Amino acid sequence: MGSPPELTLGRLLSSWQLDVPALLLVALLGVPYGWGVLRLRRRGERWPVPRLAAFALLGLGALVVATMSALAVYDHALFWPAAVQNVLLDLIAPLGLALGDPLRLAVRALPERAAGRVRRVMTGRLVRLLTFPLVSTALVLATELTVYFTPYFETALREGWLHELMYLHLLLAGCLFVVPVLTREAALPKWCGHPVRAALVFVDGIVDAVPGIVVMTHGTLIAGAWYLHHAPSWAPDVHHDQQLGGGAMISIAELVALPFLLAILVQWARTERAETVALDRRLEAELVPATPATGPAQGPDLVRPWWETENSEVARRVRQQRPGR
Repeated sequence: MGSPPELTLGRLLSSWQLDVPALLLVALLGVPYGWGVLRLRRRGERWPVPRLAAFALLGLGALVVATMSALAVYDHALFWPAAVQNVLLDLIAPLGLALGDPLRLAVRALPERAAGRVRRVMTGRLVRLLTFPLVSTALVLATELTVYFTPYFETALREGWLHELMYLHLLLAGCLFVVPVLTREAALPKWCGHPVRAALVFVDGIVDAVPGIVVMTHGTLIAGAWYLHHAPSWAPDVHHDQQLGGGAMISIAELVALPFLLAILVQWARTERAETVALDRRLEAELVPATPATGPAQGPDLVRPWWETENSEVARRVRQQRPGR
């Protein structure tokens, strides 16, 4: 493999290469999603455009950039493009795919029997275990540390098939945490309400910075034999290159944590608003006309609240606590 030309800003933006397995993965994810959106529209139902844009641009777009842009062109010559590439695959792309909520789309677009199978898979023991928040966070951290601090990464630089498998490994590890947290389907235990999810995202943002910190401060070169042998003459010092990669990993991890947390807070606010509207409608439905009082002074029909008409334990307690009752 010859050394690529010096990496400039122009080449960073214009250098691309075809990655057939990655392109097939993009099609495998994008085509069913697009089919689901079209199926809903044909039934007269709408699917939010922001969700479609997040899935296509942020999710699939990050996957394309990571595997076919200048990051992929230069990842065998410099460490920092490989580090950015890997962070895109296990943080940015999963976030974009999750914001598109493919699980919810599948349940809505598929026939009832197929949608039931999707729900059964989501609630199966293996999926529940892998997506349990503490387990999925540990899997993301373990994946990153395994990639950089075992022979995995250097072997992947030598073997093309393993490099493609590493791409898929990073993407799946990231999706195991992000997709269940952001989906509107019941993919997590009931105790994982929005306050708990926000706390989990905050903790995950701290955990995601750990690999970058370790890479940046690690005294031993990562895949040192490879990069010392393949570093082009114009490249920075290999140690400095590794520090640049670690710094990029930390920066991207912390930048991702903010929109991830904002997405949870927006969902939380919308859920609270929907519950308030549902409660208001219930209260309106439970208000019934009172029986007109007998006597000379007949006024208009009065409206009595639910605690005066309902014969439940809660209603009785409310009546006991209200003055004049």
